[in-house]
Amino acid sequence: MTMTTITNNNETKTNMKVIVDTCVWSFTLRRRESTQDPMVAELKELISDSLVTMIGPIRQEILSGISSPNQFTQLQHYLSAFADTPLKSKDYELAAELHNICKKNGVQGSNTDFLICAVSIHHNTKIFTVDNDFTYFAKYIPIKL
Repeated sequence: MTMTTITNNNETKTNMKVIVDTCVWSFTLRRRESTQDPMVAELKELISDSLVTMIGPIRQEILSGISSPNQFTQLQHYLSAFADTPLKSKDYELAAELHNICKKNGVQGSNTDFLICAVSIHHNTKIFTVDNDFTYFAKYIPIKL
């Protein structure tokens, strides 16, 4: 698995927010052996610099599948520190447009992935992900990884 991450540390020191994709959260929060991973270190730095932004669909994906009510509540409490970027109709409309552009070019993705892209474009944020689909999206749509 290759990691798509912020490559210019000078940019991370600006006020540019970063949408952290579900796969990064899942790896970081659900695996104890991940503490030495560079991806975990990057996420910790983004959090300490207050650069992480959240959207509701990512929050839902992170919390989905947690079978223990205690773990769910703990994770819900932890994630409450990250405010949701409000989603508007224009975000969903742009997500559909981005989906159509990529599909026309033979690139498939989930509705949530394209919503992440749309919010990133509308709010001028980066996307922190290890999902290679975003690398393919970036060939056809103006997202910052």
